[in-house]
Amino acid sequence: MLLTILSYLMIIFFMFVIMKKKMSPFTSLVLIPLIFAIIAMATKVSNKGSLGDFVLEGIKTTSNTGIMLLFAILYFSIMLDAGLFDPITNKMIQLAKGDPLKVLIATAIVAAAVSLNGDGTTTTLICCSAFIPIYKKLDMKLMNLGVIVILQNTIMNLLPWGGPTARAMSVLKVGAEILGYLIPGMIIAVLYVTFIVAPIMGRKERARLGIKTLSDSELQEMSAITDEKILALRRPEKWWFNVVLTLLLIGLLITDSFYSLGLPPLFLFLIGTVLALMVNYPNLKDQSARIGANGGDAVQVVILVFAAGVFMGLFQGTGMADALAQSFTKIIPEQLAGFWGLIIALISAPGTFFISNDGFYFGVLPVLAEAGRSYGFTDMQMALASLMGQAFHLLSPLVAFIYLLLRLTGLDMGQWQKESAKWALGIFVIFVVTIILTGHMPLYLPQ
Repeated sequence: MLLTILSYLMIIFFMFVIMKKKMSPFTSLVLIPLIFAIIAMATKVSNKGSLGDFVLEGIKTTSNTGIMLLFAILYFSIMLDAGLFDPITNKMIQLAKGDPLKVLIATAIVAAAVSLNGDGTTTTLICCSAFIPIYKKLDMKLMNLGVIVILQNTIMNLLPWGGPTARAMSVLKVGAEILGYLIPGMIIAVLYVTFIVAPIMGRKERARLGIKTLSDSELQEMSAITDEKILALRRPEKWWFNVVLTLLLIGLLITDSFYSLGLPPLFLFLIGTVLALMVNYPNLKDQSARIGANGGDAVQVVILVFAAGVFMGLFQGTGMADALAQSFTKIIPEQLAGFWGLIIALISAPGTFFISNDGFYFGVLPVLAEAGRSYGFTDMQMALASLMGQAFHLLSPLVAFIYLLLRLTGLDMGQWQKESAKWALGIFVIFVVTIILTGHMPLYLPQ
């Protein structure tokens, strides 16, 4: 009982200091779970083990992501320095012709397409590298970019290689046909973001900035680089090499062909970074300068990823995550048994936000599923229901790559979460309504 209370208090306190900006994400991810873990151990309600063991186990879960981010950020930073994205930026400026609405729709389309690989890090790096220069040149709000990217990636994350769907399939032993049941909701959600959310944002930006009628010379001036230091870094003669190398890296990630060789994504970006440096900046002093200039951004993201690992390690190691999971089933009255599918969907929203996907699908879902079976719900119905909350999962401070997104866009986490959540609610409703209307999950099952 005390452990359950501590788990709720920790989550509430953590979200309070983040939302109210009382602590930075880095310090709160480490100190808050540490304090509550010490309390749990002092009161002898914690699982057996040491703080060091809990922390190391948690860091293990994020270490591969952290190292991959280190080299991925360095790689795309080098590509940005070399001018890989300049033609894309220039083309978008030409097509948009000063219209923020067109830029936002383009952002949504590109974000959805790039998110097909299911990897949030890749999506963030590509979209931010291509669009941030455009947003800055048109004086558009980067908040809109941060929201659109995460919404589209949230939807595409339901693809089996994204993670949560594979976990649900594994835990409840359901087949690949689950993807066919999810696809209609995913398509509608993508259209919702592209043709409802983005245009609403675009019209607001139009009202604020206006639609600039720009001549060809003005458009050319917007895309022109005048800073001598930046021009010195550009490598237009290496552009085709950089394009082929980048497409090859992304292709290997999307097709999983690199995994078949037994090599992780971090090795892929390590090799890519090495080749990018050697070809674009063969001079050793230039290589050192590029690493030094871009290393700061990479380190600031990576330490947050490891801090998230500390949070998860202490939360799960002490047993607070399990206590929170068990409490979910006990606070729901049996009179609502006929709505169990909808209840799982509703629980999955805070569940996958406050707990890692591994913690929710391997810790919470089996408990919910056991009760659901006794109420007459099938494993497929409960697997689908458990995935509905993914509409909010990528807003969680436990998701590693969002720190990269926040760092690149310079957004405040609390404000970004609030702005994203109101649109993510629409995605959640679309997901739930679609699987109910298509008959794959009953709204109510008579007992």
